[in-house]
Amino acid sequence: MITNAPSENRTNFSATPANTGPEPSRRFCVAPMMEWTTPHYRYMARQLSTHALLYTEMVTTGALIHGDTERFLHHNAAEYPLALQLGGSNAGELAHCAGLAQQFGFSEVNLNVGCPSDRVQNNMIGACLMGHPELVAEGFKAMQAATDIPVTVKHRIGINGRESWDELCGFIETVAAAGCKTFIVHARIAVLEGLSPKENRDVPPLKYDWVYYLKAKYPQLKIIINGGIKTVDECHQHLAHTDGVMLGREAYHNPWILTQVDSEFFGEPEKTVSRHDTLEAMYPFIEQELARGVYLGHISRHMLGLFHGVPGGRQFRRYISENAHKPGAGLDVLREALAKVPQTGIATVFTEA
Repeated sequence: MITNAPSENRTNFSATPANTGPEPSRRFCVAPMMEWTTPHYRYMARQLSTHALLYTEMVTTGALIHGDTERFLHHNAAEYPLALQLGGSNAGELAHCAGLAQQFGFSEVNLNVGCPSDRVQNNMIGACLMGHPELVAEGFKAMQAATDIPVTVKHRIGINGRESWDELCGFIETVAAAGCKTFIVHARIAVLEGLSPKENRDVPPLKYDWVYYLKAKYPQLKIIINGGIKTVDECHQHLAHTDGVMLGREAYHNPWILTQVDSEFFGEPEKTVSRHDTLEAMYPFIEQELARGVYLGHISRHMLGLFHGVPGGRQFRRYISENAHKPGAGLDVLREALAKVPQTGIATVFTEA
């Protein structure tokens, strides 16, 4: 679902914080996901990993130019390193929004060339742009000229009707000639007619070897692999052939996997903390959001996976789902939900840089 309104209401915005976080590394990234990678999810994700590069939901250029810009781009300094993903195809509009990304403190701005929904196709946004590499190159060049922060492209390996290896290489070479050095590659084609966005995440077969071949053919480029990756072991396998990995749904539904990132991929020493500690450490942030007028349910829905696969996790999720939407719901709901999960041992988390 693509909207021109923020997925979660906010009020009383403060100035965007200066980006003083670490320089972005794309060795491990969390994918942009509509209605999922909101500021509330990202704040939680950052408690679990210092170094994972986080991405916003896709925001269209039209929404930023004609809508409430600050509302769309508002975020917390704790989220850095953080990339803004843009949807659009007009070079001038993309340049303007890339400038906004720098102004608002983002670590990177990314162009979406992978979303397969009908609505974005009708506006020349997303995966349909795989059929117009010159237009992508023009947009990229304008974005790069408008900002000093890195500009990257996220795309599919093709679209139906343009799904050959030669056409993929032609797309890469055209966009690279415009100055793009980093490509985040979803290892599936997008089927633009006949499949829903959800089906496009599952039905077209994954071709990881094509992404590996891209890195071998263009060693001067940074190639990040995306699509269906679920475990740390799989990440290591992909990193033997690419420059980075990007996880999507697994990082959302099972966010505790992020606690392995800093040690496994960035050489950080381990420390130990429980999932209970992680949620309790978020209480001050949650209180601030509630004070801004955000409903608890808009925050807590992103925390339902925190106890994925552990005893009491189902009761935790059920209690939040049944109570967080009620008028006046606050931290007491989370405390009651947390009490339903026994503290059985310590989980691994890692020190911050």
